[in-house]
Amino acid sequence: MISALNRLVDLVEEHLTTGFDVNDVAVQLGTTEHHLRRMFSSLAGMPLSEYVRRRRMTVAAAEVVQHERDLLSVAVRYGYGSAEAFGRAFKAVHGASPGDVRRDGGPLRAQPQLRFRLSVEGSNRMETRIVDRPAFRLVGHAARVPLIHQGANPHIQQHIAGLPQEEHVRLKALSNAEPAGLLAVSDDLDPDRAEGSELTYLHGVAVTLETSAPDGLDTIDVPSGRWAVFRAEGPYPRTLQDTWAATATEWFPSNPWRLRPGPEMVAVLKHADDFSTATCELWLPVEPA
Repeated sequence: MISALNRLVDLVEEHLTTGFDVNDVAVQLGTTEHHLRRMFSSLAGMPLSEYVRRRRMTVAAAEVVQHERDLLSVAVRYGYGSAEAFGRAFKAVHGASPGDVRRDGGPLRAQPQLRFRLSVEGSNRMETRIVDRPAFRLVGHAARVPLIHQGANPHIQQHIAGLPQEEHVRLKALSNAEPAGLLAVSDDLDPDRAEGSELTYLHGVAVTLETSAPDGLDTIDVPSGRWAVFRAEGPYPRTLQDTWAATATEWFPSNPWRLRPGPEMVAVLKHADDFSTATCELWLPVEPA
């Protein structure tokens, strides 16, 4: 995976002015676009699309300063249909317009070319199991919420708090498939996992396909497949979020599995009364790499 990410970075440099199809690149590298984007975002700390934009504007800045082309020609060279669109992207990266930079020589905020390296530590053992599951159904209450990488998500908290207490009891009684109990489900995530991008969050349970969902509940049908199940125990939600991140930085690079499309589920096995600590299982859909 590390070599694939470094080849991806090289291709970004080779196609700064032309662009390329990430799916085609993923196929050439023997993986999937879904997995490649997720690993890049997790390890680089930014979505692939954001890295491409920053690198493109870093290189374009040199042409802006050199005065060899007019600004519209520079914009078109880097894939923008107008000087205005180019100017917005340029200012978002550098904090100044192309005209100001051409006049003053700066300020410029360069994005260095990334290079991925595997850091061998092995100090944190990850408790994991691989589970084969037949097709099942998720039922519950869904909402579109923004993705937040660190700390509690207030939009999810508000969604759950808006449900009457008896609804949690009713949902739990419906559970008849693994993972058991009330689940926190994230589905339809942005491929780059960009902060603030929207996802579908479902507060619900897993049931068999034969189970009819009561009126008023949202459903997600999940096809059969394999799941990597990670156990997280400690301060909540920090330990869970750290485990989520470690799957990309530690587990996937050193195991013959890759992510496949599908919902990502969290089952809370036990928790303190105030939810300050919890023992959870993180279920991620996987396939052989």
